[in-house]
Order: sequence, then C-alpha cells, then structure tokens
Amino acid sequence: MPSKSLRDLIAQADERGLAASGLACLDRCLPLLASEADVLRPLWAGLVDGEEDWSGRLAEARQTMEGAAVDDEAAALVRQMLGAAPSEWEADPLREWADDCSVAALELHHRFDAGPGGDEPAAADVVDVLKRCREGEPDRAGPLVAGELRRQIQILEILADAEGGVGLRQALDVSTEGQRVLRAVVSRRARVQR
Repeated sequence: MPSKSLRDLIAQADERGLAASGLACLDRCLPLLASEADVLRPLWAGLVDGEEDWSGRLAEARQTMEGAAVDDEAAALVRQMLGAAPSEWEADPLREWADDCSVAALELHHRFDAGPGGDEPAAADVVDVLKRCREGEPDRAGPLVAGELRRQIQILEILADAEGGVGLRQALDVSTEGQRVLRAVVSRRARVQR
C-alpha cells in the first residue's frame, strides 16, 4: 500500500509532475486511437524544458490528433483529454487537468476490466470504486484498474524524487508498459467480437 494516496500525490506535484502525470494517463489510453501511437512523443520531449515548449508542442499534438478516427465513446474521451490540456504552464490548471486525466484513465481501464467476479457493477458503484482507489483503497478494483492506479502513483512518485530528464524517461517507460497492456486487451477484445 502506498504511503500517500493518488489524490495526495497530485495535490503535492509541481508543474512538470502534473503535466507529465496528465500526459502519461493520456499516453496509456492511446491504444483506443490505434493510429495515433506516437502523437505525444514531442510533448514528452518538451517536458524537459517545461514551460518553454509546452504550449507550441501541445498545439501540434492537438492538430495531429484532430485527424484521428473516433469510432466510439472511449476514443472520443481520449481525444477530449488532450483537448482539455491547459496551454498555460501554471500549477492550478495543470493540477485540474492531471486530476481529470487520472479519473478518465481509470474509467477507461474499468470499461475493459472484467472485474474481480466478472460481474459489471452499477454506475454508482463504479464511481465509488474509482474514488476509493484514488484515496488509497483499491480493494474492489479489477486488475486493469489496479494496474492503472499503480502506474499513476508510480509516475508521480518517480517525478517527485528524480531530477529532470531522468525522471521523465522513467515515467515514459512506465507509461509505455501500461500502453502495451491496454493495447493487448483492446486487441483481444476485438478478436473475440469478430
């Protein structure tokens, strides 16, 4: 069990940590927009310089993603996550975005999660489970949600402890691992539905 909840970590993160946290959540959900796997790489690279490159690289990523095919509600939510990113490099808007991305990523992973017993919980139960996860009580989360929660926490902890590019490289590695997991789940579900 982590010493701090996900919500605590988001509340204490600096601008770079918040931008990277939101970006990582979005990055892990990109398999839902299959053709856009590398659209966020320039944004990741720009995080090393922080404020200097953020706004311009964000505009480029949005423009690239505008052409992405949006086949369902999940894909539309991924695109909205990028659209909601603040252009200004300031703690409050970045914190709000990182928090929203955290919730959206957990919700998207829940949609692909069979749940502990294979039963689909009611919407109110989903909200409760995700809220409890973010507050440090993941006991009722399915395996995909639990994995996503673990990655969100790990990335914020890495960025709080590491300096500059080293921490960002480690955060990107964690995010890439999560992206592979979701891509495999999406691919498996697509094969089953054929």
